[in-house]
Amino acid sequence: MNKSKSVIYAVEGTVALITLNRPEKRNALNEDLIDGLKEALREVDSDDAVRVAVITGAGADFCSGADLAALQKISESSVTENLEDAQSLLELFALIRRVRVPVLAAVRGRALAGGCGLATACDLVLAAESARFGYPEVRIGFVPAMVMAILRRNLSEKRAFELIAFGGEISADEAERIGLVNHIFREDEFEVKVENYVARFEQVSRSAVILSKRLFYQIDGMTFDAALQAGADVNTLARMTEDCQNGIARFLKK
Repeated sequence: MNKSKSVIYAVEGTVALITLNRPEKRNALNEDLIDGLKEALREVDSDDAVRVAVITGAGADFCSGADLAALQKISESSVTENLEDAQSLLELFALIRRVRVPVLAAVRGRALAGGCGLATACDLVLAAESARFGYPEVRIGFVPAMVMAILRRNLSEKRAFELIAFGGEISADEAERIGLVNHIFREDEFEVKVENYVARFEQVSRSAVILSKRLFYQIDGMTFDAALQAGADVNTLARMTEDCQNGIARFLKK
């Protein structure tokens, strides 16, 4: 059971819903919210019935980055304290990739700084027309440092560098055009469209998607031959799963 007041966790059928619940602060990141997110993601990973997790924000915005109290703490903390704080956010980004099932960001309103990093770290991003994305860190002398490892893997180098070097915001349309967002939905039908999208995971094998996600990120940075070998290993493993055995049997009966 999630203990954080800043995060609401619920499961509806095979979908885990993770809601950032600080609408009065535009769901700004702080220690409690980050800890709550990590706790919720661990719950997702321990539930064999869940096929997909959806992260969204209460209120008008997805997540506006670090709140003022967190920024004040950064300015007053020692090197060791700041390193521990950064390490906690690193753990969150890494955890999203380690969660077995797909993790999806459903973005309304602003996703800025660490909030944009959170969305980018997810496997899939759906956006309402109102969504705005950006990394404004350089405007206050800060660096979108950890998310850079993820951003470079999402976008071309030129697009990624432009986004972090100027610190500006981009629209949902622009985010989709450069590959930061998978799909945009109209504001008045956003929730229904997100529900319909995640329902598609009911039509595919859970075990196959889990193995696909693991392999997809595992081969990042591998040589071509090593990636092929990793694929061969997963191919062999997939053949032995119940879903694959049943799928082959159904196909042969046609």
